[in-house]
Parts: sequence; C-alpha cells; structure tokens
Amino acid sequence: MDPKLLTGSLLIFLLVTVNAARGQVDSSRVVVGMDRVIGGGPEQGRWTDDSVLIRRLADTILTDARAYDNLRTLTKKIGARLSGSAGFYKAEKWGWAALEEAQADKVWMQECMVPHWVRGGKDTATWWRVGEKRPAGLDILALGNSQGSGPGGVEARAVLIHNYDELERRKDELKGKIVFYNYPFNPLFVETFQAYSDAVRYRGGGASRASRYGAVGVLVRSMSESVDNVPHTGAMFYNDSFPKIPAAAVGLRDADRLAAALEAHPDDVVVSLTTRGQMLPDTLAHNVIGELKGSVFPDQYITVGGHLDSWDPAEGAMDDGAGCVQSIEVLRALKAIGYHPRHTIRVVLFANEENGGRGGRKYAAAAKANNEQHLLALESDAGGFTPRGFSLSLSEDKLAAVRPWLDLLRPYGVYAFEKGGGGSDTNPMEAAVGAVVGELRPDSQRYFDYHHARTDVLENVNKRELELGAVNMAALIYLVDKYGWSGGQ
Repeated sequence: MDPKLLTGSLLIFLLVTVNAARGQVDSSRVVVGMDRVIGGGPEQGRWTDDSVLIRRLADTILTDARAYDNLRTLTKKIGARLSGSAGFYKAEKWGWAALEEAQADKVWMQECMVPHWVRGGKDTATWWRVGEKRPAGLDILALGNSQGSGPGGVEARAVLIHNYDELERRKDELKGKIVFYNYPFNPLFVETFQAYSDAVRYRGGGASRASRYGAVGVLVRSMSESVDNVPHTGAMFYNDSFPKIPAAAVGLRDADRLAAALEAHPDDVVVSLTTRGQMLPDTLAHNVIGELKGSVFPDQYITVGGHLDSWDPAEGAMDDGAGCVQSIEVLRALKAIGYHPRHTIRVVLFANEENGGRGGRKYAAAAKANNEQHLLALESDAGGFTPRGFSLSLSEDKLAAVRPWLDLLRPYGVYAFEKGGGGSDTNPMEAAVGAVVGELRPDSQRYFDYHHARTDVLENVNKRELELGAVNMAALIYLVDKYGWSGGQ
C-alpha cells in the first residue's frame, strides 16, 4: 500500500478517536473505508465504533502481508501434506510456530488417529482401438483411498457410462470391463459447488457400484470445468461387500477424446490402467489449535479454522492453505490492534479433512465431552478468491437480525449472509454442541480449476483476494464476539 494512504487511514482513525473522546463525532458521517463515507442518520451512526475497529483490522491485514507470507512458507517450504505423510508432520510444526508468531495466548495439539493412504508411484493409463495397438496416453491420478492395480496393471475393454441409471441398465455388460464415468459439471449451476456436489458421487462411490457387477477398474471424469487437461484427484470410499478395484480421475480433454472414441466404437476400445495406491494402518496426527482468551466469557468459544492437510500432487495453496493462513491472520490482526475479545477465540488447523474428516470430528467430540459452549464455528475452505458472503446455520429470523452488519462488510466485498452451514470440519460442531456453523463464501468460478490438482500452487492465489477474505472473517468474528447473534438489537 502507498504509505500516503496508510498515513491517511491512521489519521482518520486518530481523528475519529479523539473527537469521540470529546463528544464531537458526527453520527451522520461514518468512516467505513479509506475513500468511503456512509451518510445517514441514527441507523448508520450506531455502527460508528464498529466501522472504525473493522477499518483498523483491515489496515493491518492489507498492509502487513502476513497471510501471503505464511502461505508462501507453507506451500514452498512444505508443499503437499496428505495425512500421515512427512509433509503433514512438517505442517503441524509450521502451524504451531505460525500461531505463536501471531501472538496466540496458548497453542496446543489435539491428537487424532487418521487414515494413511500413499500413492506409491506414478499412475499411468493408455487406450487404443482393438486391432490397432497405437496407444494414446491418458493424464490420470489415482483417487485417494483407492487400492492399486498391482505392478502389472489391468487391461480390459472400456464401457462408457454417463450416470448411475445407465450403469444399472447395462449392469450385465460390465463383468471384466473398465467402467468410464463421463459425467461433466452441469454448466447451468452458477454456483460451482452445486455442480461439484452433483458430480462427485461418481468419484466417491463409482468404483464399488461398478465392482458390484464385475468391473475390474474405473476411470472418472475429473471434478472440474477447466479448459486444461489436468486431472483432479480426491477421496473415494469402498463398499466392503464388493472387490476393491483401482480407480483414477482423467483430465478433461483426455476424457473428451476417450468418450468420443467409445461413442464411435463402443465395443472396440481397450484401456490399460496402472496405479500403485495402498492404504496403510491408521496413524497419529493432530489438530493444531491456538487461542485468544476471552476477557468476559473465557469458557465460551468462537472457532475459526481451515484444514491443514492437502492432496499430494500439488502445494495445497487454495485447498486449504488459504483457509489456514486466513484463520491465523484473524487472530494476529485482533491481537495486533490490541482487541481484547469477550469470548475465547480459537484458531483450529484441522487434520485429515481430505480423506477422512477425522480432525473435525475429534474437535467436535472433545468440545462435547468438555461441555463447551460455542457461539460460532467458522471455516474457510473454498479457496483464496474474492469474498462474496458467508453461509450461516441461522434461522431466517436470526439472519434478518444480523443482516444490518452487511453495511460494515460491504466495503470489503461481502454483500450476503445466506442460510446454510459450515464446511466439513466445522459442521460436526452443530450436532455436538449446538454451535452456529458457517463458512466464508468466496467467488467460486475458478475454484475447481485448481481443486485437488497439480495446479493448486501459490502462484494461482491472488494476494489481495486472500487478504480480503481474512478481513471479512475477522470482522464477522469481532461482531459475533461483541453482539452475539442479536445483531446489536
């Protein structure tokens, strides 16, 4: 930031503070940003102090660059960090140090047992037409938790399946075949997470559904709408009633070529698939937790977090390094401006979101066992893009009560509170202790270009967008800490 702008912001804060002490604040003109003033009467004037404090949070987050620096360290010095891997244990140490550097009052680790899946080597696949034997390569990644093919791989004719209804209709054709699920993202969903939710069932359960009818392997169109050919991995889960067959995701352009070949020659396409995945015994990992002790209600909690683990092909910058560093930045910024929270604020870097969800469930179980009261469990796990809103598990009446807060958040990009829930790590808190759960909702259009892919690297995270997400998370946590869910009524 231009030093002149920073100086101007500090001057505005000092002038408002001094005039407030003298009783000279004009409530019809409330400073909410460097270059923005909301004009109005008593309704706007009631937020004067909150507007000034949120501006201070924004100033420290937007000028100190700590979030992006933390993300650079996590991605470039540690990188991939799947549960049970050496990278994950390095990330635990990084998280502890980052929370201490952010001036947390207390930092500790919470044990949890996690699954330990390893890829085991490079995944490969080719296809060709019967009688031609001119193989074309497929860019693939074995799905997380999948069983490898064995060193010799599997080779079989492929069957193109568009959805589960077709799978059931053609179940008698699947014995000894490799099933290719070609189910694209629905482009009519403007919110891309809806498209993902619609398609991900084929990644998650497609292998066992095909194995039930004798298939020997599965390929799945990657969970993305990108224009490149990069495959996207992700978790799958077997039904133990059926054989565990290898499963892999295919890059979108290769998926299109393979689908076209199968449409033209449905009985004459052979696929060779080699994967080396292996599930090892569960191992010990930790949630990394830091907190600011509450000054009025120290035994009541507000949680904010992201998940520390990431898939192995890339750096886990968007998913979910961004959420981790934003959460740490919330604590750091509150501490930096000298804010003393009424409730205890906890930052949790969750273990094992990607292929088990054990860290989130362990945190919720411990909160229940300790009879803890939680006002909010907030998560950031949708990438470091421009913030647009928050989803919150509030009733319509409660949402209406807090919507006036949007006047304070709108200058920083957030314009909506939506009825919904949290992410997979915070959602267990609702059932366990009755917490309101929520999630930062950034712009979603580019997220699945990088999600679970080798392109999920620091260079694809915009520093400014990342910081604005942290600004809005800190502002929401401040408002909940001050007003609870009354909205200041």
